[in-house]
Amino acid sequence: MEISEHLDALRLHGTVLADAAGAAGLQAPVPPCAPWAVGDLLRHTGYIHRWAAQHVTDRAPSMIDGPPESEILRGGADDAGLLDWFRAGHAALVETLAGAEPTLQCATFMPAPSPVAFWARRQAHETAIHRADAESSAGTRPEFPPAFAADGIDELLLGFGQRGKYSPAAPAASSAGLRVQTTDTSDAWHLGAADGRIVAHRGPGPGECLVSGPASGIYLFLWNRAPAGQESGVTVTGGPAFLTAWQASVRVRWG
Repeated sequence: MEISEHLDALRLHGTVLADAAGAAGLQAPVPPCAPWAVGDLLRHTGYIHRWAAQHVTDRAPSMIDGPPESEILRGGADDAGLLDWFRAGHAALVETLAGAEPTLQCATFMPAPSPVAFWARRQAHETAIHRADAESSAGTRPEFPPAFAADGIDELLLGFGQRGKYSPAAPAASSAGLRVQTTDTSDAWHLGAADGRIVAHRGPGPGECLVSGPASGIYLFLWNRAPAGQESGVTVTGGPAFLTAWQASVRVRWG
């Protein structure tokens, strides 16, 4: 996907997130992020949007350290102004990335064609997943466009989930690995073992476990936002050792 497409997605998903949060109410629980309520979700995502934008506006040469999550969840605005505060930060992030020079240099934490491409893609998927969190408060689940969802699977498997903070360890008993296959975009990924860690590659490969289904369903499943099954359309077949090891390590946790 191009930077402009990621910016369109960031704009859309942030708007829908805010609308869903407003409809649910700030005290509504967010099931995938327990014990968060919707207000916590807005404060977290609103902080992340401002933190991301700061890297671009300041041309930060290294990653900017942030406060602990407990402090983030006490920040932002008061309840009466929280939705407006979130919308303002989201709009500022979109404007910052849309106006950034293509050659701009600043810190990133995953490989990308350029820093602007990195931040646009990362924040598009950060916001999309938290959109799903906001909608979960009303018991609904988004259906993401297949191409966007497949891009998100790729970012998770090859980028976000390979970060050192997760360091997914391969199963103790070696197996052929894990295959991920989208049925609506014909994309495929293979997860295998190298030096005791799980590593991912694009394309088909051997694997005794297969995760297959529509890209949107797999995207949410691998981000621990939806179970496999009829509703998501995701099926898991074969030995689950690699999938279990991946999900045990690459799991975003909240305090």
